[in-house]
Amino acid sequence: MKRMYALIVILLAFLGVAFFQESGGTVARREPRVGVLQLMHHPALDQIYKGFLHGMAEEGYHKGKNIKIDYQNAQGDQSNLKTMANKLVNDNENVIFTITTPAAQAVANSTKKTPIILGAVTNPKGSGLVKDNNHPGGNITGVSDQAPIKQQFKLYREFMPHAKSFGIIYTSSDNSASTEEKLFVKEAKREHVTLKPYSIANSNDLNQVSQQALAANDAVIVPTDNTIAGAMQTLVKNANAVKKPVFPAADTMVKQGGVATYGINQYQLGVRGGKATAQVLKGKKPSTTPIKFIRKGEPVLNEKQAKKLGLHIPAHFKHEAEKHGEVFK
Repeated sequence: MKRMYALIVILLAFLGVAFFQESGGTVARREPRVGVLQLMHHPALDQIYKGFLHGMAEEGYHKGKNIKIDYQNAQGDQSNLKTMANKLVNDNENVIFTITTPAAQAVANSTKKTPIILGAVTNPKGSGLVKDNNHPGGNITGVSDQAPIKQQFKLYREFMPHAKSFGIIYTSSDNSASTEEKLFVKEAKREHVTLKPYSIANSNDLNQVSQQALAANDAVIVPTDNTIAGAMQTLVKNANAVKKPVFPAADTMVKQGGVATYGINQYQLGVRGGKATAQVLKGKKPSTTPIKFIRKGEPVLNEKQAKKLGLHIPAHFKHEAEKHGEVFK
């Protein structure tokens, strides 16, 4: 009997060593799972996701190798956001990275336990996602893409020194856009410049509203607005028809036909979000991790568009964009 027990022990030990070697010398364990919820496809948000993957990789997490990433894109549909948010929560993801305020709100409404990392959320506290930006206090932390409003508005006035009025178009339900609209209005009042707000409910409104704004103003400003970014070509088409400039907040929107801006680098925003996600995977608590604000804008110029509209490009800005930003020719 003792001999039989000894043989069983040896057999179990042999099988254990074999399994250990088969698994590459490591104990088998469940790889981390990260959910990603993105509002829609458009260049700025896609850049954030690409940067997110880069940031995760820099922290040692490589998609398809040692971490599973479940990417969900709602294609701009609010009902999709809710369904996909519930799916990610029910799938027991370790962390969920959210791209845009609506995506973050959808996940936050689905869980108070699963850690949520914000990406591209302009006003985390104002949108009800955290109690305090420095002391979130719950299951949410991340990065904010607050545009440099004062710097942007000064630049737009340099391009249009004789403008009698500017229009600003924003989506009323987009917290990021409405937050920046209020900041632009405040800045315009401080500078004694006429700024007329125009709101839209969805992309279907943009054609008519943009025509009204362009007819009544010398130029149009667009804050960080996902809906308009997704329909930028409609706005540019209408602006070109009356030969008036569009000054957007995001670098990708300048590439699509805007004139110029000091924009937040969307890719680097994603990198920071990826690193924040990795830190939570490694044990950092969202409740005590302050929101990181990226406020420094990079100069972005669409030289081709400026020339098409006959605009004088400030020499200092062109030089700055060539040296430290991006120029589309």
